[in-house]
Amino acid sequence: MKLPWPSLTQLAMVAASLVAFATGGHFAAKAVIEGQQAKQLEELTDVALRRSEVAVDFGAATLDELAKRRPLNCDPASLQAVRLQVYQRSAVKDIRLVNHDGSIICSAYSETLEFDNGWVDRPEMLHSSDKHLLLFRVDQFSGIALGVLRDIDERSSLIAILGINSYVFDIMPAELRAHSEVLLELKNGVDVGRFSLKRHDEFSQLVSFDNLSIRYPLHATIRVERSALQQWNSAAYWPTMMIALGLGAIFGLLLTMATARMEGPVADIDRGLARREFTPFYQPTFDLRTGAILGCEVLARWLREDGTIIPPMSFIPLAESSGRIEPMTWHILATALKELYPRLREDKQFKMSINVAPGHLLSDGFIEALRRVVGGAKISARQIVLEVTERNELRDLNRAAAVVKDLRELGFRVAMDDVGVGHSGLSQMKGLGANTIKIDKFFVDTITEDGSTATIVETLARLARDLHMTVVAEGVETVEQVQALIACGVEEGQGYIISPPLPFAKFDELLEIRKSREFAEAIIRQAAMVA
Repeated sequence: MKLPWPSLTQLAMVAASLVAFATGGHFAAKAVIEGQQAKQLEELTDVALRRSEVAVDFGAATLDELAKRRPLNCDPASLQAVRLQVYQRSAVKDIRLVNHDGSIICSAYSETLEFDNGWVDRPEMLHSSDKHLLLFRVDQFSGIALGVLRDIDERSSLIAILGINSYVFDIMPAELRAHSEVLLELKNGVDVGRFSLKRHDEFSQLVSFDNLSIRYPLHATIRVERSALQQWNSAAYWPTMMIALGLGAIFGLLLTMATARMEGPVADIDRGLARREFTPFYQPTFDLRTGAILGCEVLARWLREDGTIIPPMSFIPLAESSGRIEPMTWHILATALKELYPRLREDKQFKMSINVAPGHLLSDGFIEALRRVVGGAKISARQIVLEVTERNELRDLNRAAAVVKDLRELGFRVAMDDVGVGHSGLSQMKGLGANTIKIDKFFVDTITEDGSTATIVETLARLARDLHMTVVAEGVETVEQVQALIACGVEEGQGYIISPPLPFAKFDELLEIRKSREFAEAIIRQAAMVA
């Protein structure tokens, strides 16, 4: 029995539509997978570069500490002080006093000079953004090291010899470790570090991902075999194909809906601001040793009229790029001050922190508006912490430092957010003059599994103490992480181990419960002492 011609035509049209969307789905799946791979590998390249910068920062800080103890010479007492610095800093292999031209005067350990397989003169060293800090490669019989030179006067300089260990570069996913190499080179193309499980000539068809440091003449590169990339993280292919086929059936409807919403998502944010749909949630900060709640971070949440909650990453970047972040920040701050007023007035040690985008921080009238909002709420400036977020780089560090100085003189505290993975290096942290650094969740997640992460966190905590800064770890979720952070010298934390971000009513209830529990424990301890 023959089917009617119109039915065959409809089947042909459906088949053609499915083929078209299947083809589009194939290319879309490949694009999505390759985009995700590129993003992840670019982030890993950035991690390798940031770790290398931290190592250089660490060496420079060591030299700065020694430079304060002038005069420096090669007498036994001076060399003993230098050896102590080397002993206390595992990343530093040796420290040398040199003439201005780079020729060696003496070394903390003179026997290490025998391991040098050549030595460069000053003209061959490369300048960093700090004109008095130079980097160069040190060839030794035991391998390659990185030299960091700091001028201390017109005639002499100090050099730290840094061992760029594998922990800096052992960052690749397990599926790619045998098919990739991580390189660190100076700006002149000379390599100073490499991590790979096989020789370079054993690789074939490598795909490269690069990142250049803006502070040091360093260049990090990750190279991965193309065949390994094609197999890595490819699980999304078939789900994407299924989605593409489903989209084929509703394409017309989606197109109609998209046309009707030509005004775009920025208008949605404007409507949300007008309806006061953006509201503060509160996540406690706490003492890692005692668990006592010390304050909270105020986080923006978008509560739609229908009760749905829009996650921050779905609107914060757009709010920043469109300029809506400023009215949103003032609204969130004013609401939080009103809700937390009784708590802040009762406990003068309680600190409330709120995120401020770099562009907002540097905008005209920011300090005056901040004083007006906080003063109008009758809250002490010393209880307010401004967290400078790093989705956008602080392009004018000198101006930012002046703003931070004015804020601190008024009593406000300033914290650098996402330290270790954002735009801030240790020198920028020092130049900004912040009170606090917040270690990113990226490091906390792996601190109990990766010894290199613990080394980085310990280094950040030690340097922060040297700069008289408080350290807060974000994303703390387990007791093991708490113990590891305490061992690294971190004193405060924030994360789900105490509480997720909560609306005010639940946050206030949490504080009351913990307050009652602490009061009961104090009574029990007092009764035990009397008994």
